[in-house]
Amino acid sequence: MARPRRIVLVRHGESVGNVDDTVYEREPDHALALTETGLRQAEQTGERLRALFGDEQISVYVSPYRRTHQTLRAFRLDPERIRVREEPRLREQDWGNWQEREDVRLQKAYRDAYGHFFYRFAQGESGADVYDRVGAFLESLHRSFEAPDHPPNVLLVTHGLTMRLFCMRWFHWTVAEFESLSNPGNGETRTLLLGENGRYTLDRPFERWRTPEPYGGTG
Repeated sequence: MARPRRIVLVRHGESVGNVDDTVYEREPDHALALTETGLRQAEQTGERLRALFGDEQISVYVSPYRRTHQTLRAFRLDPERIRVREEPRLREQDWGNWQEREDVRLQKAYRDAYGHFFYRFAQGESGADVYDRVGAFLESLHRSFEAPDHPPNVLLVTHGLTMRLFCMRWFHWTVAEFESLSNPGNGETRTLLLGENGRYTLDRPFERWRTPEPYGGTG
């Protein structure tokens, strides 16, 4: 099995929805574009990624949203060194379709009280639903490692919550651990590095906004 040396997760650059939540009343979430700031964030991240990958090949998976595709293009990776696949299972958490601003704000308040993992948006998804589809993607990803010519690098261009849930699933974090972590910033990366012991470690932790409060011990 040709496991990659690096699995790099990237959150898209700042989108118009990150700065103006009224836009969801006029445009679907998947169609929202990057702002000028978001484009600069993606370009800066691209510089770091090109330096990291050098001349190595990269297997790229990108969420089907406009802002993630725009982010990937802004990286300016060598097209001769990448294989790009659009992966719907890496999309943002579904909040429903056309969203009324005050209703979304109310539901976010409910989610904060109920818990980000378990609360399901009306006509949308819970964090647990996203966890399940990320888990299904991981099974496909692991099967791809069986190819003897699999690239030494994997790049996932996705969303903040999806990044946290990917790491939760990979490292077997508890729900309480997940609930204690904040999303990465726009354009931020987290990298899973393969060690000599055959295990992956995270290059840096997610910021923690509270101490985990588990219901019981696990191990």
